[in-house]
Amino acid sequence: MTAWTQTSRTSSPRLSAPQWEALLILRRKPGVNLTRLADEVGATPPAVSRLCDRLEAAGLLRREPGRTSRREIELVLTPAGNELIDALLARRCARFGEVLSRMPSAERTGLLNGLLAFSRAAQLTETDQAEG
Repeated sequence: MTAWTQTSRTSSPRLSAPQWEALLILRRKPGVNLTRLADEVGATPPAVSRLCDRLEAAGLLRREPGRTSRREIELVLTPAGNELIDALLARRCARFGEVLSRMPSAERTGLLNGLLAFSRAAQLTETDQAEG
């Protein structure tokens, strides 16, 4: 089991990977509608609607009337949803810190250089796509 997965399995309530993904998307894009969330998650709107039903029942998100259209429903995190994400991210940072502390300094430097190169390559790809 990966360090990333371990940290999400210790949460309460226990959430599936798609539920975590939905919460993290809502954190980055508050107020998205169900169709856009379904696109982001890569699932059908009915499946994401059921996923949101469970998250809403757990008190982690709520549905609100749209700001621009009353026919549209926006999805927003509740304070409990934000607190759960904060706790998860703190556990993940701590876990990664533990792993990194066990790596020799030279290997941490190599990892950093590799991640920086990866980031630059990803930005080039995004720029190419935006221009194309």
